[in-house]
Amino acid sequence: MDDDEVFIEEDEALKQFFPTGFGKQTKETDVARQLEKSKRPTTAIKELPSEERGGNNDSSDEDSEEDSDENDDFPVSHELVLKTHERPITTITVDPSGSRFITGSTDCTIKFHDFASMTPNTLHAFKTIDPTATKASASSETHPVHHVEFNPSSPSSLLVISATPQAKIFSRDGEELKEFVKGDMYLRDMHNTKGHISAITTGTWHPTNKDLMVTAGTDSTLRIWDVNMPLKQKDVIVHKSRAAGSAGRTRMTAVKWGTPIQGGKNLLVAAGLDGSLVMWDGDGPYSRPSAEIREAHKRDTWTGGLDVSADGRTVVTRGGDDLIKLWDTRKFKQPISVVDHISTSDQYANTDIRFSPTSSSIITGSTRGELHILNPATLKPETVTPVTDGSPLVTLLWHEKLNQILTGSANAEMHVLYDPKTSTRGAVMVMSKAPKRRHIDDDPNFTTDLSQGLSGDAISSGDGLRAAQAGTSYASRHPTIGLTVSGRSRDPRRPHIPMTTPFAKSQPDEQHIKNNIPLSSMRDEDPREALLKYAEKAEKDPMFTNAWKQTQPKTLYADISDNEEEEGPQKKKARPG
Repeated sequence: MDDDEVFIEEDEALKQFFPTGFGKQTKETDVARQLEKSKRPTTAIKELPSEERGGNNDSSDEDSEEDSDENDDFPVSHELVLKTHERPITTITVDPSGSRFITGSTDCTIKFHDFASMTPNTLHAFKTIDPTATKASASSETHPVHHVEFNPSSPSSLLVISATPQAKIFSRDGEELKEFVKGDMYLRDMHNTKGHISAITTGTWHPTNKDLMVTAGTDSTLRIWDVNMPLKQKDVIVHKSRAAGSAGRTRMTAVKWGTPIQGGKNLLVAAGLDGSLVMWDGDGPYSRPSAEIREAHKRDTWTGGLDVSADGRTVVTRGGDDLIKLWDTRKFKQPISVVDHISTSDQYANTDIRFSPTSSSIITGSTRGELHILNPATLKPETVTPVTDGSPLVTLLWHEKLNQILTGSANAEMHVLYDPKTSTRGAVMVMSKAPKRRHIDDDPNFTTDLSQGLSGDAISSGDGLRAAQAGTSYASRHPTIGLTVSGRSRDPRRPHIPMTTPFAKSQPDEQHIKNNIPLSSMRDEDPREALLKYAEKAEKDPMFTNAWKQTQPKTLYADISDNEEEEGPQKKKARPG
């Protein structure tokens, strides 16, 4: 370097200050970076050794490589976390296309979510409804939601079961379509009642017939309904418990309607609180069960997990006795496999256990918040991954088209587990979008919802008018924010403002009434004074007794003496005894 040359040190801050180019700059979404943010730590995915999975200790390296490849197929490498409920999530359902999913909770609400409308920073439900609220009564009681399920043959309808005797059918947009009838609780024979007489625990759709569904109740019955006839069930199955001291009744805790993919007879399997596991022919008749196991699980423990494999040959149950059992439907007497697994039924009735879409795995949750992926032959865990550490995993679902696992936990969190390589759409589509640019109108803390009026405190303050003007656009775009289905405010501190009726919209003013309506001023007069005003005129010129004016006798009253005027009227003397 020559002595005359001047060396200028590079300034990084100055480089960042100057633009990289001129004109309009387009910002491209860094999809890889967003997916990396949603990646779960590698320590969270525990691949168990072959001996714990029930494999052979002398397996070759090729077998171990195959096992690792199988573990890589599980969509658990990334996750998407949604916090929309306030209490434990008890049920999840996804429509067959994988575009919309609905969750139910013990906070007595169901929430509707769309993957297409979500972005990485707007993970929330687009609609919330209380399925037990009625339009006629806004103050009706609310009940926890036990089960929601899309119709597999007709995704436009949704089965919703709350802790009531009446199941309901909603549209995929949250509109109530049907409400099934409640039975007569004073009838002793359950065959004669038109519906359940006590709370329903769960239910499910028929796998191929879009009009049929079954519900299980605490009245010891399974009832098969036709959605076109909500006033009476199509068939009723009365389960007669043979447990001592049960008087022939028990609570039905789980039910599943299965059909073999390759064809064959449908199966209807149900579990009861008396520990029994019962199977019927799915297409009837239902007068007698085709097979029954009296002590499948311990008596008086809640068997909330039940599922049938895709080929219809095996049934898996998860009982409240901390056991998972696998059953063969062709030899429905003894379990094929039994493993210990702590149940959550003492706190949450639903203890989900499900087959994967291909029935090559079984998934269930644990009280510690872990997702267990089990081998369907041995029930040994192949992969254990923590989802909500320390909070029980209550419900879960493995969607076939998305190849994603959706879980709901006791801490009101919902996790969508996926793998960008093998999963399609769903959470992958959400994380591939650019974060939404937030506007001030999107934050209700800085705006005012005018759909319920403006409070006096806001008007008296200097910022009231400005807040009202700012909130106009927000309220017009979100007309149902802060409202229940019946139109009441969710804020308990806000008084209920009556709805403006059509009769009050064109109320005339006082001057118009006074000038145009005859005798309108009489509403403000005292009736007694108005009548006494005509007393003298009526006495001089009577209208109705004018014919007897000359002959009308005068009323005579006794004169009052001076002593009576001072002392008052004489009192009756007491009779002598």
